[in-house]
Amino acid sequence: MESSSKGLLTQVTQFWNLLDDLAESNPESYQKFIQQQLKEGKELCAAPEPQLCLQTRILKPKEKLLFINLCQWKRIPAPESATHPVPLSIGRPEDISETSGVYAVIDVAYHPDVLQAAEKDQLKKDQLIRMAMKCIEEQLQFTLSNCYYITKFRIKGSIQRMKQNLMGIQNNPTDLREKMKKELTLEKIRSSTVSNSDQFPQLLLPKDQVSSKTACLIEEISSTEIEVEMKRPAYELNIVADQNEKPLKIELKVELPGINSVSLCDLSVSEDDILIEVSEKYRLHLNLPESVDTEMTTAKFIKEKATLIVTMPLV
Repeated sequence: MESSSKGLLTQVTQFWNLLDDLAESNPESYQKFIQQQLKEGKELCAAPEPQLCLQTRILKPKEKLLFINLCQWKRIPAPESATHPVPLSIGRPEDISETSGVYAVIDVAYHPDVLQAAEKDQLKKDQLIRMAMKCIEEQLQFTLSNCYYITKFRIKGSIQRMKQNLMGIQNNPTDLREKMKKELTLEKIRSSTVSNSDQFPQLLLPKDQVSSKTACLIEEISSTEIEVEMKRPAYELNIVADQNEKPLKIELKVELPGINSVSLCDLSVSEDDILIEVSEKYRLHLNLPESVDTEMTTAKFIKEKATLIVTMPLV
């Protein structure tokens, strides 16, 4: 123990000597190094911010309603490139009781750049959501429903609760001590490298070309394979109006030959678009002509006709 303390003291002394030498020999590099450390420290202390909220269901071990808060957090490293895994952090699941019943809330954080890029691409957003759900299943031993929809509110529960949940996990004293041991090394001072992201789970976004050397929790899928296997099904979209010709709802009928169960259908609905993926056979993404009420949206499957009917009341 004593030798360990002496070794740490020696390393700290060398650390300060290196900084003193750098300040004298190259003031500009010294200033850049200090500014970089201050910037990293500020980002490390920054709190997560809510981006959007999903509603789905936990099927096992106990069925209940689940809300997933997707948050942006600068503390989560950004992926090094399009071919590298996407880090994320998952908070502890929390059960919340209300008069309407009990539901669960789970907070998931990505780097802000990851979520901002997904906002411009519906397919990429769906991929991030699916990956977060997959990671929740693997890390928490849950089985989730394949269906979800994006709620009107950005966060379920209070922002303070979300911050305490995510930041409490990352602020574990033992983890911080280990992180400091890794970061406060002479090599880092000499090279001014950024700390690694090994402490975060890694997920990989599907892409056109994937490196076989990259390890991840999700099976790598080539987008060219998706295009070949998944067909665009025949569909009919109608706006249903009342007697006064006031639009009430949008009704979407999708023909799915060869499908005999609604459990094979993945349905994602937002206010202005809908995405349907069916058993790796069909894929349909449509922009809706009117804004819809996602909370009141319903879907039913007519087995005899192999037809999925989605009814979306207008806002």
